[in-house]
Amino acid sequence: MSAKQGKPSNKVASKKGTARKGPLRPKTNRANTAKAGSMRSTRRQAKIKQEAQHSVWQTGRLAKQTGEGEPTEQSEHAQEGDAAAADAVEPLAGIRVQKLLADRGYGSRRQMEGWIKKGAVMVNGAVSKLGDRVTPEDVILVNDRPLQEKSLDKDTRVLMYHKPEGEVCTRSDPGKRPTVFKALPKIRGARWVSIGRLDINTTGLLLFTTNGALANKLMHPSMELEREYRCRIYGQISQDKLKQLIAGIEIEGHLMKFESIQLQHGENDKRNSWVHVVLKEGRNREVRRLWEAVDCQVSRLSRLRYGPVQLPRDLRPGKYRNLDGKEIARLSGDVRPARGRAKVRGRR
Repeated sequence: MSAKQGKPSNKVASKKGTARKGPLRPKTNRANTAKAGSMRSTRRQAKIKQEAQHSVWQTGRLAKQTGEGEPTEQSEHAQEGDAAAADAVEPLAGIRVQKLLADRGYGSRRQMEGWIKKGAVMVNGAVSKLGDRVTPEDVILVNDRPLQEKSLDKDTRVLMYHKPEGEVCTRSDPGKRPTVFKALPKIRGARWVSIGRLDINTTGLLLFTTNGALANKLMHPSMELEREYRCRIYGQISQDKLKQLIAGIEIEGHLMKFESIQLQHGENDKRNSWVHVVLKEGRNREVRRLWEAVDCQVSRLSRLRYGPVQLPRDLRPGKYRNLDGKEIARLSGDVRPARGRAKVRGRR
């Protein structure tokens, strides 16, 4: 056997057909492998921690979600009001980025969370994350533009809209149904935020503002702002049923009730009755569910009043009107309805 035949070759054929020197199985760099594994572990732990913090932050809102179908007043902004109250008592410096953006009128807090997740918000040159807090000294950019300033006296706009039947209270609908926002005037540098919602079959008064903080304040349960509705009821209305509706009925773990009920004389027939009701909350389909709890059905429902703002008779469905300075000041003031016993007026 020759020397060339007895000694194995150290050359390995490459893909290009040439020969290269080197072992058949290259040696593994253990130091680099350990370093890469450590980096992956660190990133994994950081991600787990971030997800845990986000989960804790959302716990309060998730616990307050109610019902299915079209969301109403407490499905989006009212939950944000609870988070706003939490911001007021937490000892940490600054406020959350999404709350600040909602207060400045960019949109609802949930929408601002989506912007932050997409990287559209930067704080001091770095992409913001959910849960970040900011102070007046921080430099904030939204879509590469400086944060706009807002003041309630000068820049805040509020308008009332007469919602017709068939419109939904979302900015975009997967089913291509008409939305209330399509009927509102366009504004530069701000967005309309709804103060409460109505389901697709409910008509009447809807309020919109460019000030997210004002919207959260007016929908928060602590304000106890009254909502008045006119409804047509199909079914027998007895005094016992009226007493139940005033005292309160537990529905899906929540005590719901009307503050007052007024039967309309001269508008009733044997099967249908027109009734005015007042309540201080905006839970999902609360008026309809209360009547259903006493074996009655709401065939028509329209909101006539929200706090001190009443729907004018000359404001036609699909039309809007801006509130003047005095009306905005009255709406935004800390005026609460007088406390007292609920009343039932009128007889069948």
